[in-house]
Amino acid sequence: MKIWRFKSVSWVCDQTRVMGIINLSQDSFSEPQKSGSGLRVRNVIERACQCLTEGADILDLGAESTRPGADPVPFEVERDRLLPILRLLRKETKIPISIDTTKPAVAEICLSEGADIINDVSGLNDSGRDMADLVRAFEAGYVLMHRRGGPKTMQQLTDYPCGVEDMVAELNANYLRALEWGIPREQIVLDPGIGFAKTGGQNLEILRALEKIEALGRPVLLGYSRKSFIGGITGRSDAGEREFGTAALTAYAVMKKIPLIRVHNVGAAKDVISMIQAIQEEKYVRSF
Repeated sequence: MKIWRFKSVSWVCDQTRVMGIINLSQDSFSEPQKSGSGLRVRNVIERACQCLTEGADILDLGAESTRPGADPVPFEVERDRLLPILRLLRKETKIPISIDTTKPAVAEICLSEGADIINDVSGLNDSGRDMADLVRAFEAGYVLMHRRGGPKTMQQLTDYPCGVEDMVAELNANYLRALEWGIPREQIVLDPGIGFAKTGGQNLEILRALEKIEALGRPVLLGYSRKSFIGGITGRSDAGEREFGTAALTAYAVMKKIPLIRVHNVGAAKDVISMIQAIQEEKYVRSF
């Protein structure tokens, strides 16, 4: 039985839960924020409230774009984007709040202000031992993602001679390092990093081989929402037009019993989950 423990929360990972994406960066690939701090805060709060109304299990706040080619954001900018939103949301909801950051200084401030989870796309490669120490000290949840390089270089680092086996080996090495640096295993979730230092074909290979990631012994999070490989398959160049492709992957994730998915459209994901579970569990009385 896989357990994910963080702060006062303990989840048996026996069902698919939804992490709603809240983008605070102005250059997000999917939901760029309009300029003007007051307008941005209002838009983000409205977006977060929509996610809550639609049944999000976690909110994931990110203030630095991690898309291919994105420029880094200074600590002060990331902090100032996150804190007003985090403080407002922490007053309005008790559901777990995740912070998408690779900066230990940002993580420390946000955890001090009531965040519950750190979503580290660098898998400790950029964030280092300081991040591990913070996660342990705050008893926070930790999403450890696989990525090579950073936004500027990752799509040039897609050579995996042994295919998905190489990615799993690298993810496992980072997981073992997290344990060595003192993060309790129950606080860790593993994310294969769909779209990060992977080609479209490699993303599909990972999805076909999820059991190899699950064999590492921790709950798995998948983040595929609106990504470019969906557009490559469906011909949808606009990220906002990739909802049907995203929904198809959500159905696949539920059928594969993946416990955590990270999406933009929480309502659509919840509907897909409900339908798949109804079929699997025979929740409804047969009428014929």
